[in-house]
Amino acid sequence: MAVRAAVAAVAALLIGIQVVRNAAVHTLVEMRPADAARAWNDHPAVEIGVAMTDIAKASRARRPVSPSDFAKINDAAIREPLAPEPFLVRGVQAGLAGDPATAQRAFEAAQWRDPRSLPAAYFLADRYFRSGDVTHGLREVAALARLSPDGGSAAAPYVAQYAANQANWPALRKLFESNSGLENRVLVALASDVRTVPAALALASPTHTENQQWRLMVINTLVQAGDYPKARAAAAGFVGSRLRPGELVHDLEFADPTTPPPFNWQLTSSTVGLAERQKGARLHVLFYGDEDGTLASQLLLLPLGAYNVSMRLLGDPARAHSLTWSIWCDKAPQPLSSITLDTAATRGWQFNVPAGCQAQWLRLSGVSADMAQQVDVSIAGLSLVRGGRGA
Repeated sequence: MAVRAAVAAVAALLIGIQVVRNAAVHTLVEMRPADAARAWNDHPAVEIGVAMTDIAKASRARRPVSPSDFAKINDAAIREPLAPEPFLVRGVQAGLAGDPATAQRAFEAAQWRDPRSLPAAYFLADRYFRSGDVTHGLREVAALARLSPDGGSAAAPYVAQYAANQANWPALRKLFESNSGLENRVLVALASDVRTVPAALALASPTHTENQQWRLMVINTLVQAGDYPKARAAAAGFVGSRLRPGELVHDLEFADPTTPPPFNWQLTSSTVGLAERQKGARLHVLFYGDEDGTLASQLLLLPLGAYNVSMRLLGDPARAHSLTWSIWCDKAPQPLSSITLDTAATRGWQFNVPAGCQAQWLRLSGVSADMAQQVDVSIAGLSLVRGGRGA
């Protein structure tokens, strides 16, 4: 009996050591495959971890994968048949060899072994989309978004690609109903390409019309593409009646902080200075005088012709000569016209918009001097109207 008890105790101890060692190996594999190999070099998880690391390094260096790495994967698959990684590798191999059917079966086998496998969902989404099976492809995209710690950033490009086809919009709307995070990422991806901006505008659900990120991306993408009327129309669609048709400058009263730039004031708070809306339809400007920079700007769509600008200056006008108004054609290297703030307030400012200048930036900037001087003023009664003698 004593011998039996001793044998049982030794067996229990060995089993305990094996369990602890197995758990340690799995933990090390996820963090440091090389350390895990030193602990138990022929453990299936170690073989998979080391081989997958080597394969990743080879792919990054654009060199062939060593046959020994594939041998390790195959050996691990035999001894640990429920591990998904060997099937992922087989799927990639089959895909590279031009055998998509085998690749898909391998990825499906990997997903069956681990339903939470991100790589399996990723590769399956790719396979389904390549074969034209959008329904199953979007199902895998939904899994990616659900399982990914980043909320589906890896899935967004796939969805954006298929959102370009209007026939896929009903399926995408259904997908977005259950995953608003993925919807936002896809809208941003669509909004960043002028060719897919219409898809972004069409697919956005009512709950996402107030999301600033993709809306700003839509406007900026259209501006960068030079489609200024469509950009302003999109901005007006987002904010409703706040952007009025025919207005030359938006928010001359400095009372609308909600409409986003560029078709509203972009006001600066930086090392250059501060520009902020002030009660009484005023713009408060504080220029530190240490460095040049823009304090306020807005994108305008002024037609060809002459314009006159007037305003009142409150505060310390004696130093306002270091602040300058300028008007620039979009993407132009030089301004059409510029004038110091004190002169503009005293005499007015006239300028011409020439043919071919479809959009213009109105900018208020600070210009530093050898001896920095702080300027603290407010602008009131700002007006821009057509007419005048030009400049």
